[in-house]
Amino acid sequence: MFDVIIIGKGPAGISASLYTKRAGLSTLIIANGYGALEKAEKVSNFYGFENGISGKELLIKGEIQAKNLGVEFVNSEVYSFDSGENITLKTGNGDYECKALIIATGKPRKKVLKIGLEKFEGAGVSFCVVCDGFFYRGRRVAVLGSSKYTQHEAEELKSFTSDITILTNGEEATGDFSKFKVNNKKIKELTGEGRLQKIYFADGSSIDVEGLFVAMGTATALDFARKSGILLENDSIKVDENMQTNIKGIFACGDVKGGFLQVSKAVGEGAIAGNAAVQYVKGLGR
Repeated sequence: MFDVIIIGKGPAGISASLYTKRAGLSTLIIANGYGALEKAEKVSNFYGFENGISGKELLIKGEIQAKNLGVEFVNSEVYSFDSGENITLKTGNGDYECKALIIATGKPRKKVLKIGLEKFEGAGVSFCVVCDGFFYRGRRVAVLGSSKYTQHEAEELKSFTSDITILTNGEEATGDFSKFKVNNKKIKELTGEGRLQKIYFADGSSIDVEGLFVAMGTATALDFARKSGILLENDSIKVDENMQTNIKGIFACGDVKGGFLQVSKAVGEGAIAGNAAVQYVKGLGR
């Protein structure tokens, strides 16, 4: 059990950890890589670096700073979390529990597939197994993706139906799909009258489906939000002035909450979220 778990080790997450750890709270950061800032050739508008600094070097320095304070790190992917008296996170390395959670995952630029997903969203296409799996009990469904996150979502679907096909869309599989039917063909388009009924592939073949669950790449903050009931606004997590979401004990900061996407803003919001998490945990009295 940790006092605080932070998802993400970019400027917002690291900044938050400095405040929670200095306040005496046990702090764990779970992250699977750094994110978009790592690719920045030079950051020249951040305080204290007269000649600028590469994004990767800035991130490494931040991680070292947090580790020197005693912040713990786990290199893993978070699939989902459940909130109750405490918050439980399901990851590729097992489950972790905390009193307060800070989401600082950034906002990854996912590839947009022009295959008609938006046309059938809510009418056969879903981005959330926890939310919508129940409505596909015993039905023929597919899961779009090729990663460990795809595997996790497919495993969750087995509670509702056994007729599941993994659609990798021609991508190399990194998940273990040995227990599922797998189709590796490139997808051309989704079709149906009012609802999703058929998926066509580039080679002209097709399959009949009643539902398609999209689970490409890694789980994003929006995936977390959909599953846990966190409110969104313009595809960003909605927070108050203390970076707290509509769920007590869950905070969000940095690019994940939208707005001006800058390192300086992320660091400032991380400080606010970290301090708010400190006040929340200490207020629990346990």
